[in-house]
Amino acid sequence: MTSAAVRAFRERGLAPKKSFGQNFLVDPNVARRIAELSTTGSRAGDRPSGGTVVEIGAGLGALTEPLLARAARVVAIERDRDLCPILREALADAIQQGRLDVVEADAKRADLAELLASGPKPRVLAGNLPYQLTGPLLERTTALADDLDWAVFMVQAEISDRLLAAPGSEAYGALTVFVSGAFDVTRAMNVGRGAFHPRPGVDSAVVVLEPLRPPRARETDRFREAVRAAFAQRRKTLRNAWSALGPAAEVAARAESAGIDLGRRGETLSVEEFARFAGAR
Repeated sequence: MTSAAVRAFRERGLAPKKSFGQNFLVDPNVARRIAELSTTGSRAGDRPSGGTVVEIGAGLGALTEPLLARAARVVAIERDRDLCPILREALADAIQQGRLDVVEADAKRADLAELLASGPKPRVLAGNLPYQLTGPLLERTTALADDLDWAVFMVQAEISDRLLAAPGSEAYGALTVFVSGAFDVTRAMNVGRGAFHPRPGVDSAVVVLEPLRPPRARETDRFREAVRAAFAQRRKTLRNAWSALGPAAEVAARAESAGIDLGRRGETLSVEEFARFAGAR
């Protein structure tokens, strides 16, 4: 956190809001590493710093400040109306230079594509994602895969395990399939709970999402329906889990065309198999 922002936060008698899931990053080394990943992705050796970073949940600027040291332009989204003026005051020089824009908005509803397009490439999403918003924000990120060069997120360690899970494992689920259909996911670092204030009850991890071109799967309506149905009843065979997707003969024909045995469970299917089934006639 910037010293000016922390001082203003305390002088105004503010405290982290549980309703917003606020756990502020306070470890400067972690913030610097995330900023580095945000401006170079997971392949730092062949990528120069720069570009545009849209930061989700800027808080008190712990990540915003190191991002400004590396990126050409930063758009800091913060939905807490008490924090936005603190950020604008603490980072006024960057705003005056046209390198920073502080946007008071809910990242679940903000036009992220438009904000990303407001500056030069590479175009990146980054941030420390509140637990209760992680799923919706990852869903939005997946929808933006074509507009992104990469994304860097701090998430709970459990979420990183789910993103990296293999078919058949306990952690493998719909979230795994949707995200890995569009991205290669790398766990860049583990982060202990002591890196935050207030201290959360779980550890975290930083993940880098690199868009696949072309993707492993296109997230069509049929793809989403097949994935959600398979994991809504993950202990059942696909014959039962997919029974609501259409007449049994039609589902069986699509499965045969995709090379999928309906006696299997959905949790054993790879992303590519879900995509084949979704695209089968």
